[in-house]
Amino acid sequence: MAAASLLRVVTLNLWGEQGPLDERLRLCIDQLRELVPDVVALQEVRQIPDRLPNTAQTLASALGLSFVFAPATDWGGGTEGLALLSRHPLGQHQHAELPQARPDERRVLLWAEITTEAGPVLCATTHLHYRMTDGIAREEQVEAVDRLLKAAAAQLPIGPKLTVLMGDFNATPDSDELRFLRGLHSLAGRRTYYQDAFLCGSDGPVGEGFTWSRRNPYTQRLRFLQNDRRLDYIFVSPPSRDGRGVVHSCRVVLDRPSPDGVFPSDHFGVFAELQLCPFPTGS
Repeated sequence: MAAASLLRVVTLNLWGEQGPLDERLRLCIDQLRELVPDVVALQEVRQIPDRLPNTAQTLASALGLSFVFAPATDWGGGTEGLALLSRHPLGQHQHAELPQARPDERRVLLWAEITTEAGPVLCATTHLHYRMTDGIAREEQVEAVDRLLKAAAAQLPIGPKLTVLMGDFNATPDSDELRFLRGLHSLAGRRTYYQDAFLCGSDGPVGEGFTWSRRNPYTQRLRFLQNDRRLDYIFVSPPSRDGRGVVHSCRVVLDRPSPDGVFPSDHFGVFAELQLCPFPTGS
């Protein structure tokens, strides 16, 4: 299938500035370069004045991508936030605060219009509350995410042919907050539906796909969190009759350590290939 007919997307929680940062960023760059992504969604992007350049900008510069950044919360003398990197031109972009903000934990949604030859794509990234007991907060957050994205799509001068929502949702597929996004549960009297790209496009058993894994020793720094969970997702708007939005493949990526045992992050990433153009007539 021609590369131009596909949109290749990746999501990754960058794990702030935890060390060894320089080596971790090099691993991210090398492994992302192999994937040749069109769009990269990042969480836990950090920048600290006079000490740490924006880590999303570092990746974007190395990969030859443009980027937009949205601050979420103050952290370590600087800022933590979200970013979108794109091989295609980035159009209008916005971010909004999500419900259940806390003094040290403000969550946002960042979205941007990506201009492709096949038409506009609305791409978004988010990062939800992380505690095992934060289910109600995450329910409010995903309901707000869906409302914000639908409003953003409606405001574009040419409606997006595809909406792609990515990020670290800190919840497993069987949780009510994720079941809402998959069209299996109601929140605030509403229903919605997105494709879970991993469920639609993975060649492996449905039970696989852990992005918070005991295979990664960095997860042990937060031992109070349950291990071996799928927390990072690519959600895609329903496919069109002409094939746009079909998930061709999805897999866990950015999960290879260096020879000395350094991983790109404490999370693994997720990569998906999505149908961008209509299928040829008769296919």
